[in-house]
Amino acid sequence: MLHLSNTQTKDALPYPQLVQALREMFKQGCEMPLRHHHAIGVPGNSDATLLLMPAWQSGAYFGVKLASVFPGNADIGLPAVSATYLLSDGNTGMPLALIDGGELTARRTAAASALAADYLARKDAKTMTMVGTGRLSTNLIEAHCAVREISTVYLWGRNFDKAQANARDLNASLPINVVAKQSLKQAVEQADIISVATLSNTPLVKGEWLQAGSHLDLVGGFTPYMREADDIAVSRAHVFVDTREGAMNEAGDITVPLANGTLTPEDVQADLFDLAKGQHAGRTSTNEITFFKSVGAALEDLAGAVLAYKNSKALKSA
Repeated sequence: MLHLSNTQTKDALPYPQLVQALREMFKQGCEMPLRHHHAIGVPGNSDATLLLMPAWQSGAYFGVKLASVFPGNADIGLPAVSATYLLSDGNTGMPLALIDGGELTARRTAAASALAADYLARKDAKTMTMVGTGRLSTNLIEAHCAVREISTVYLWGRNFDKAQANARDLNASLPINVVAKQSLKQAVEQADIISVATLSNTPLVKGEWLQAGSHLDLVGGFTPYMREADDIAVSRAHVFVDTREGAMNEAGDITVPLANGTLTPEDVQADLFDLAKGQHAGRTSTNEITFFKSVGAALEDLAGAVLAYKNSKALKSA
C-alpha cells in the first residue's frame, strides 16, 4: 500500500490534471452517500466537526475520508482541517493508498472551484479577489490560474498584516501580481472572479458590490449556519452549486435564501454534474453575474485520490 505524505500528495495532483479528473468524474458519476456530520465539543472554543465521506465506482475504486474541522486552530497556528483518505480496490477491497487528506481536500476543493469557473467565469477574466488568508487561499489562486489567465490577485483578510505577508509569499512563488487590500468593497468591485474561503457565519460579500460579468465563488461555508455572501448577491446572480443534494441541505448561502424566499429550488441553474455533462451551458452572456456555492463532495475526493494513486504509482515504476 502506498503512503503519500502531504508533499507527495501535492506533487501527485497538479491542477490541470486534477481539474480534468474532476470533470470526468462528474461526467461519469459514482455512488456517493450523503456525508456524516458529527459535532465534537472543544472546551473553551468553538465546536469541531467530524466528517465521514465515502464514495465508490463499482468494479473500480472505493474510498473514504475521515476529516475534522477545528475552527479554533487558526488562533494557535494550525490548519483548521485535518484528514486522511484510504483508497481501496473496488474489486477486491484491498487497500491501495493512504493519502494525506488535508492536502487532498485543499486541492480538490480548489480544483472544483476552478472547474466551475471554467464554465461560469468570463473567458477573458484576468483579475481575481481572494477573500480569506487560510490554507485554501493559495490553492484557490493556483487552481483558478490553471483555467484562466489571471494576471492580478487582490488578497483580503480580517488581519491585514497576515494578508500582506501572504501576498509577499505568493509574489515570490507565482508569476502573477498579488496585492493585499484593506477594503473588501474595493477588492470585490475590481475583480472578474471573487473567491471566498472563510469560516464566517455572517455575510462578507455584499451583492451591491458585484460588477456586471463577475463570477462569485463561495467555498468556506459548510453548514446551514455559515454565510459568505448576502441575499442581494443571490438575487442578482445566476446560482450554481457543486451538488444539489449537498448544497441545498448543508450550505447556509443556499439554505438561508431558500428559507426566506430570496431563492427557490428552481432558481438553482445547475450543478457540476449538469455542467460537466453539457446539460447546461454555464455562462450565457458577458454581463451576467454568476454565483457558485460548493460544500465539497466525496466524489471529488475519490477523483483526486485515484489520480494521486495513479501518478504516484507511475512515478515509482519510472
